[in-house]
Amino acid sequence: MKRNKYKKDIKKEINKRLNIFKVIIYIAFIILVFQISYLIIFKNKHYNALLNKMTSNTYEYASVPRGRIYDRNYNIIVDNQEVATIYYLKPNKIESYKELEYASKVSSLLDIDYSKLTERMLKDYWLVDNQDISNHLITEEEWEKYDSRKLDSNDIYYLKLSRITEEELQKYTEEEKKSAYIYYLMNNGYSYEEKIIKKGDISDLELAQFLDSLESLPGFYVKYDWERMYPYGDTFRAMLGNISKITKEDKDYYLSRGYSLNDIVGISYIEKQYEDILRGTKGTYTIENNEIITLTKGERGNDIVLTIDIKLQQEIEKILVEEITKMKNEPGTELFNHAYVVIKEPNTGEILAMAGKQVIKKNNKYQVYDVTPGVLTNPVTPGSVVKGASMLVGYNENAIEIGEYQLDECIKLYSKPKKCSWKTLGKINDITALSQSSNVYQFKTAMKVAGFHYVYNGKFTNTEEAFQKYRKTFNEFGLGVKSEIDLPIDGVGNIGTSNEPDLLLNYVIGQYDTYTTMQLSEYISTVATGGIRYRPHLLKEVHKSDNGNEIGTLLYKQEKEIINKVTTKPEYMERVQLGFREVMTTGLGKNFMGKVTNPAGKTGTSESFLDTDGDGVIDTPTLTNSFVGYYPFENPKMSIAITFPNIVSSDSNSRSYGNIRITRMISNKFFELYG
Repeated sequence: MKRNKYKKDIKKEINKRLNIFKVIIYIAFIILVFQISYLIIFKNKHYNALLNKMTSNTYEYASVPRGRIYDRNYNIIVDNQEVATIYYLKPNKIESYKELEYASKVSSLLDIDYSKLTERMLKDYWLVDNQDISNHLITEEEWEKYDSRKLDSNDIYYLKLSRITEEELQKYTEEEKKSAYIYYLMNNGYSYEEKIIKKGDISDLELAQFLDSLESLPGFYVKYDWERMYPYGDTFRAMLGNISKITKEDKDYYLSRGYSLNDIVGISYIEKQYEDILRGTKGTYTIENNEIITLTKGERGNDIVLTIDIKLQQEIEKILVEEITKMKNEPGTELFNHAYVVIKEPNTGEILAMAGKQVIKKNNKYQVYDVTPGVLTNPVTPGSVVKGASMLVGYNENAIEIGEYQLDECIKLYSKPKKCSWKTLGKINDITALSQSSNVYQFKTAMKVAGFHYVYNGKFTNTEEAFQKYRKTFNEFGLGVKSEIDLPIDGVGNIGTSNEPDLLLNYVIGQYDTYTTMQLSEYISTVATGGIRYRPHLLKEVHKSDNGNEIGTLLYKQEKEIINKVTTKPEYMERVQLGFREVMTTGLGKNFMGKVTNPAGKTGTSESFLDTDGDGVIDTPTLTNSFVGYYPFENPKMSIAITFPNIVSSDSNSRSYGNIRITRMISNKFFELYG
C-alpha cells in the first residue's frame, strides 16, 4: 500500500511540474507572438530605416555651379551655363571588343570632332580591332623570351605597335577613325574615372537619338554639367583663369581638402586664387529601394567682386590691339611686338585695369594675342622712370640737398668710356634733373653716396654698401621685390649680383636690374601716396550666392593693406613729387597724359638686348620705353605704368612715337570715364 501511494505521489508531482512547464511555455509563446507582432506592426518603419541606413551609401551630386565673378560695378564677367555632357564609366570586366562595338555605335549617333586623333591612338585601336592577327607580329624567338620572362607584356605591346604598317592604318575609313578616337576617349586615364565623350554643342536630335540607344550602351550616360561663360568675351580673359579636372600633381592636395578626383577646380589665376570661395557645395543623396533620396541640396559657390572696371578694361585692350598693330607699320619697329599697362587706385591698391597685348605676323597678316600675365612675369629694363627713387636715396644719405645744383656734363672714370645724359644740360638743380631726365646728376649723386668725390678719370671703387642703400629704398617702393598681389604668380624681375662701380651708375638710371610692369605700378603708386606702399589686389568683395541675377548679401570686403612706408623725410618725398609734376608740365613728359588735369609722372628710355636668331646669345641692342604717372597731383585717383619693350633697334635712325600716342589715349579714356 505504501508503495502504491508513493508511486501516486510521484506521478502527481510530475503532472504538476508538467502543467507548470506548459503554462510557462504558453506564456512564453504569447510573449513571443506579442513581440513579433509589435516588431512587425509598430517597429516596422524604424527597423526598415535602420536596415537602409546600414546597407546604403551616401553619394554626392557630380556637378554644382561655381560662384560668379563681377567687376567693380557689379557687371557679371564670369557666369555659368548648363550643358549636356555624355559620359562613359567603364563597367566591370568589360571586354575590349565590346568597347569597340560601343565606340562604333556612338560614332554613328554623335557628331564628334576627331581631329586630335594621333597615329598612336589609331595603332592602339588597330591592336584591339585585330586581336586575332596581332600576335603574328611577334616572332617565335620573342615569344620564347616572353615565356622565359626576358620580355614582359609591355615589351610585347610596344613591339606590336612598332610593326603596324602605314598601309594597315590607311585602310580605316573616316567613320572608323572617329570610332578610334571615341575608343581612346573611353580608355584615356584611370579606369575608374568618368570619361567625357562629348560636352556641350550637342543638338537636340543627337541627344534624343543617344538617349534612345542608352540601353544598348552599358557604361554610357548623360548628365547636365556646368561650364563657365564670359559675357564680355575675351576681355580680361587670361587673368580670369581656367577650370579643369584635378591634375595628378595636385591630387593629394585636393583630396586632403575633401575634393573628389572628378571635381572641377580653378587651375590658373583668379579661378585658382579664389577656389575656396568660388567652389560650390555639392548636394548629397542616398539610394533606398531603388529611389534617390536627397539629403542636402547643392549650393552655388559664393560670388566675388573684382576691383577691375570691365568697361575701362575693354577700352584699354581695344586701344592696345589697334595701336600696336599700327606701330608695326612704322619704321624701325621690326623687333617690337608687345606692350603692358596697369592702372591702379594709388590710395587703395585696387587694380582698375591691367593688360598686355602681343602682335605677331602670320601669313602676311598681323595677329594680336593676349599676354596680360606678362604684366607680372615679364620684366623690362625700366630706364629713367626709377630716378625718383634714386634721387630720394641721395637726399636720405645727405649726398645732395633740396635745390642743390650740379653740372650736367659727360663724366669719365678710369678705364671706362664716357657716360653722358641724353644731351648736355649744364648746371641744373634736382627738379630740373628729374624733369629733363639727367643721367649725370644721378651719376654724381651715386658717387657721393658711395663716398667718392668725382674727378675726371678718377678711380671709383667700393660700391657694395652703396648698392645696399639704393636697393633698400628701391625695395620699399616695390622694385626688386614681389608685389604681393592676390594671384598665384608674382615675379621679382632680374636682380644683378655684381657690385662693380660702373654698374652702380647704370643701376641709378634704371639700366641694371629689371622690373615687371606691376612692380613699376607699385613704384609710381607709392610716389603718388607720399611713400605709403599698398598691397595691389584684384578682390574687392565676396557675396553670398543669389538664386537670381541680383548680387547677394555682402560677406567680406577687402580693406586696403599697407605693406610698408618708404623710409624718408616728408620734405624729400614732396621734392620728388614736385620733380615728377615738372616732368609733365615743362619736362620730357609733357602731353604724355593728354587731357588729364594736373598730372605727375616720369618717362624712361633704356637700352635692352635681344636674342634675335634664337641661338641663346643676346646679340641685338634695342630701346625700351616706359612711362609711370598719376593724377591729380593732390589726392591722386589713378596711377598708370606702361612699358614698350624693344620698341626700336638701338642703331635705328627711326623712332616710333606709338608709346606716347598709346599712353595719351589710355589716359584720355580714363579721364573720359572717371573725370
